[in-house]
Amino acid sequence: MWNEARLINAAANLLMVLAVLALLVGALIWVVRLPAFDIKRVVIAPNAPSAFEYMSPDVVRSAIAGRLEGNFFSMDLGQAREAFEAAPWVREVNVKRVWPNELHVDIQEQEPLALWNENQLLNGWGEVFTANRAVIDERVDLPQFYGPEGSAALLVQRYAELGQWFEKLGLAVDQLTLNDRYALQARLSNGVTLVLGRDPGAETADPQAGVPGAVSFGERIERFVRNWPQAAEQLEGQTVERVDLRYPNGFAVTLAQPPTPVNPNNER
Repeated sequence: MWNEARLINAAANLLMVLAVLALLVGALIWVVRLPAFDIKRVVIAPNAPSAFEYMSPDVVRSAIAGRLEGNFFSMDLGQAREAFEAAPWVREVNVKRVWPNELHVDIQEQEPLALWNENQLLNGWGEVFTANRAVIDERVDLPQFYGPEGSAALLVQRYAELGQWFEKLGLAVDQLTLNDRYALQARLSNGVTLVLGRDPGAETADPQAGVPGAVSFGERIERFVRNWPQAAEQLEGQTVERVDLRYPNGFAVTLAQPPTPVNPNNER
């Protein structure tokens, strides 16, 4: 009898504890669902000292409208971050809760380095992204890159290397083109197209981690930079259309064809 009484008391105590826990859980659920904890304010700010250049907080809020679910306690911050990163001109996002009903969103804005293929953009990390080009200041003249899928990072690397070389001539790279066989061409700010040949970065499985200073390119470009001022002086008055750097001991220059003169006797 004594053992049975102890068992009954233990069971009663356990049931009482479970009932109290259930009440506490129910009360907690009720509290966290209170309207007071609904997200009422989303603060969007750049994660840099400067203001946004290509986007605005209002545009971001419009882009994520209806995509945020849950309140202060139940919102999945990972899903919230993905929603913000899908907005135009957003590269990376850090989302944090601020008691009792706010979200603070720090945004790293995309910084366009070049136009990519037909209708996309490329940043300095070699990442391709899609955004409205119309918001880019007309005074900003971005170079144009063309290349096969997966080659964006390699072209960013080559752009930086070539820029250092041609800066010595007071020139810049306006266009880089990498074909499917990884042969590279560069159009300079003076309108001359350079034929560089097959890029050695194509020999690596990961072009981004490829040959940082390709020797073959370095030799060809160094030779061009060293000899071009003299060659340009000799070609003064003529329009150079193309320079082929693939030769082992020099380069070949192609001149633009002069316009065909019109014979007035043929006019009617």
